[in-house]
Amino acid sequence: MQDAWQILRWLVLALAVCPLVFYVISMWAAVRFFRRGEPGPAELEAFHPPVSILKPCRGLERDACENFASFCRQNYPEYEVLFAVTDASDPIVPAIEQVRRDFPNVPVRLVVGAPVIGPNGKVNKLVRLAAEARYDLLVINDSDVRVDPDYLRRVVAPFSDQHAGAVTAMYRADTCGSLGAELEAVGITSQFHAGVLTAWLLEGVKFALGATMACTRKALEAIGGFEALADYHSDDYELGSRIAGRGYYVALLREPVTLIYGRMTIGEFSRHQLRWALNTRFARPGGHFGLLFTFGLPWTLAAVAAAPAAWVAWAYAAAYVVLRAASAWTVGVWGLGDELLRRRMWLVPVRDAAAFAFWVASYFMTRIRWRGSEFRVVDGKLVPVERSAGMAEAGNSAR
Repeated sequence: MQDAWQILRWLVLALAVCPLVFYVISMWAAVRFFRRGEPGPAELEAFHPPVSILKPCRGLERDACENFASFCRQNYPEYEVLFAVTDASDPIVPAIEQVRRDFPNVPVRLVVGAPVIGPNGKVNKLVRLAAEARYDLLVINDSDVRVDPDYLRRVVAPFSDQHAGAVTAMYRADTCGSLGAELEAVGITSQFHAGVLTAWLLEGVKFALGATMACTRKALEAIGGFEALADYHSDDYELGSRIAGRGYYVALLREPVTLIYGRMTIGEFSRHQLRWALNTRFARPGGHFGLLFTFGLPWTLAAVAAAPAAWVAWAYAAAYVVLRAASAWTVGVWGLGDELLRRRMWLVPVRDAAAFAFWVASYFMTRIRWRGSEFRVVDGKLVPVERSAGMAEAGNSAR
């Protein structure tokens, strides 16, 4: 029995090093990524094919008019902005009409209705939008995204390489002060994007992020169009993964976009995180399990409990505090310029504890509640529990 305890103790101490190594790798990845050379003004000016911006919408987001207006202020010669809603009574429609009036010189169109191909309502709208789009370069964003005037030039630049099939971008959040929204935002820049950059460093980008999904029509057709994604919750991940699987290069932009979060209660934050954890578990089971070795807080507490001496316990605790803070600062504050994280660094361990709890809970869940409907997730696909009301709207996959 004593021997078994000793083996367990040393196993815990060894595994507790894993998240510390992850923090170091994420910092190295961030330094490598954000110090890369970016296209200069001449390069950005030299390549500017026409672009169709596709925006599937449902419901009124915070500051929607200003979010939409940012896409109409682009320093870009030729582009159009297409919005899609399921029906004309959607509360987002007046905001879209306001933007059309405010920017009469920008081709802005609204389409109403979409084919019901699968349970992901966002993708159903994208099928309609892709059919309506005039141009072969497509840029997809959710309605809570806000960008600067040079956004399109940066998104388009990687497509000058004929091997590029998709472009995506990281994001930071603008919140309105609610604790749930701040926990969500802190987790994005301090933890989620640390994983994104680590993936970029170790294996390249084989995914897309919903805040920016840009692709050529040729690459989209090669994977079966948006129709092939209509059964999936993580349409952004599926889009990037499938395009990369066809041999195309997926580029990750250095400059993040901004998500404009509304108020979020702790309950709403928890439900969103649980839903996302369950979906990730089914969509990428190996990667989801591997997250266990990136959770520094629980491993540090386990190492402190198993430590053979007080100095060992203090060493693990100090390593977690220093490396976790350094990783969050390097990735989120220095790299992504997240002012919220700068002010709310104390939320990082709170967010770490919550993330581990949601990860554990995901192994005891089989269903998710999304936009008022209940689904089972099978092999990453959404299966409505009740079909009598028709296919449910799935909403924004990146939120």
